[in-house]
Amino acid sequence: MEQPAAPAADAASRSTEPRLKITEVFLSLQGESSRVGLPTVFVRLTGCPLRCQYCDSEYAFYGGNWQSTREVLASVAAFGVRHVCVTGGEPLAQKACIGFLSELCDSGYAVSLETSGALDIAPVDPRVVRVVDIKTPDSREVERNRWDNLAGLRAHDEVKFVLCSRADYDWAKQVLTKHALSERCAILFSPSHEQLAPRDLADWIVADRLPVRMQMQMHKLLWGNVPGR
Repeated sequence: MEQPAAPAADAASRSTEPRLKITEVFLSLQGESSRVGLPTVFVRLTGCPLRCQYCDSEYAFYGGNWQSTREVLASVAAFGVRHVCVTGGEPLAQKACIGFLSELCDSGYAVSLETSGALDIAPVDPRVVRVVDIKTPDSREVERNRWDNLAGLRAHDEVKFVLCSRADYDWAKQVLTKHALSERCAILFSPSHEQLAPRDLADWIVADRLPVRMQMQMHKLLWGNVPGR
């Protein structure tokens, strides 16, 4: 006689599960960072408190679908690859992201997080590679940089500068020196798509002998600026 109570209990349990608002989960090649070229599952979370003028994922600002972290983990597992990148938007704007990153690590994945650097990265599981984007003046969000994040960088983390101009490049060099970033972790310099000629950036890096890695967003070279690729 008490059997019908089980579904209600199950529903209550599901309602208390951590949830994430998801724009998309897809398989592609990693186009940036030190893992460039590796087959990677991307989990793109919805929402971002920043509005960088060059943003290539504005479609992730709104919409999305709420899913339990268990459902997202199942979607990731279905692709059958080891590397997972959690991105956005700004993934850390969702409270459940911190726990989800740990769940991914516990499940045996090699996990990276792409974050704007405007929010606290300290709570992120130490097993996660944190790719922290330092906003330049030409991004129009330079005031959002959370500089205290830099002190907590680990050797396997990475710092990314998206550069729009020579002025951005010179500014990034100053930040590099001031915070001794190359002594902390890998540094990535990326030309903003269609705003800074890649050859110019390459020439500047070589001329200045900077201890940085230039990257070109390989996914855009292969497929263009297409969602889900």
